[in-house]
Amino acid sequence: MAFAIIGHHYWDRPGGGQLVCASAAYSFEKIGYEPILTSTTNFRAEKYSEWFGIDLTKYKKYSWNMNLKMFGLYLRFVISRPIIKALKKFNGEIVFIDEPTYKPLIKEKKKTKFKLIEYMHFPYEVSVDPRFKNTGLNYGEDPYIVERYGKFPMNIYWKIYVGLLPYFLRKNPFQSADLVLTNSNWTAELAKQIYGEKPYVLNPPIPPSVEIVNNTKPFEEREKAVVMLGRFSEEKRYHWVITEVMPKLLKEVPDAKLYIFGGAGTRTSKMYIERLKNLIANAKLDKNVFLIPDAPRSQINETMDKSRAFLHATINEHWGIVVAEALARRLPVVVHKSGGAWSDIAEEGKYGLGYESAEEAVENVSKLLTDSKFWHSFSSTERVKELTLDAFVQKFSALIKRIT
Repeated sequence: MAFAIIGHHYWDRPGGGQLVCASAAYSFEKIGYEPILTSTTNFRAEKYSEWFGIDLTKYKKYSWNMNLKMFGLYLRFVISRPIIKALKKFNGEIVFIDEPTYKPLIKEKKKTKFKLIEYMHFPYEVSVDPRFKNTGLNYGEDPYIVERYGKFPMNIYWKIYVGLLPYFLRKNPFQSADLVLTNSNWTAELAKQIYGEKPYVLNPPIPPSVEIVNNTKPFEEREKAVVMLGRFSEEKRYHWVITEVMPKLLKEVPDAKLYIFGGAGTRTSKMYIERLKNLIANAKLDKNVFLIPDAPRSQINETMDKSRAFLHATINEHWGIVVAEALARRLPVVVHKSGGAWSDIAEEGKYGLGYESAEEAVENVSKLLTDSKFWHSFSSTERVKELTLDAFVQKFSALIKRIT
């Protein structure tokens, strides 16, 4: 059997990149390859059944024998090393990678002639390329980057990353890889601005652990509650929702509640949670806002099914799998009018509501919490029926045939 190597820098958390790589491994198996998972650190493959409903324990793993829950940016610089080791050990025929920092792998490709697939979550060159100053996407301008890396000490962490990036970054993915994929039309258009070519759009699937429901609890039996979901990290802007949105929302809907779910496996996420707790206490929102770290999927699904709205606060979100997960539960979504969540999931208002200000977010959320007819008009699974894992496998298989 031919071997396919799936390289990711850090597998040990339930994020969008991890879901894509797990789905790629599953897809390779379905089309006749034996997947090999490579990582810069040890990771718990058994957690993927719980996180996503995808069993990775049956696949071979190749990783460095170390445990690390920090410096994730810098781990990207060494993603090629375990891949190259696995290529030599298993004589791999194809490599799937979701990071652009694989310059050492290009040299190996010239020698061994394997096929290379790059999955582009976001063209990070735009953050450091001076050509993109004043576009809203360069470092210091892109809210996604500013929220996460704009303050000390994270700004120092980012500055070192940017300084080292040229030593590991491939130049043009369309010259380095045999196939370039991306997560959304928004990201694809941005990539075209940078490289002059457009990647194939392969939307990430909804995890099998998230059922696409046909029948759901009626509006009248639900709480006036809002759900948010995503790792506890600055760019998710939970702090903005607590300080800017909730006080305004409570004036419109006094008994509204907010449930915030998220992964909290790193030191920075734990620090962020403590900051959020202080904000909640200072705003006297203890009875309205609830932080729920590392919750099982069953609890997340149960809370979505008893709530009336899903709010996503990230600006320039590259895809936004959690938004699709909410739609799968027939929970109406409100997202920022930017990024892939707006262009590809909400489809600019067709399947979800959008906002640009706190006031606009409050207006949309309050309507969903109080207006049954309005709620029913956005409680639909129509968009996400195209985003199942089986649909992902079919599209992935067709794309692989282009290069093999």
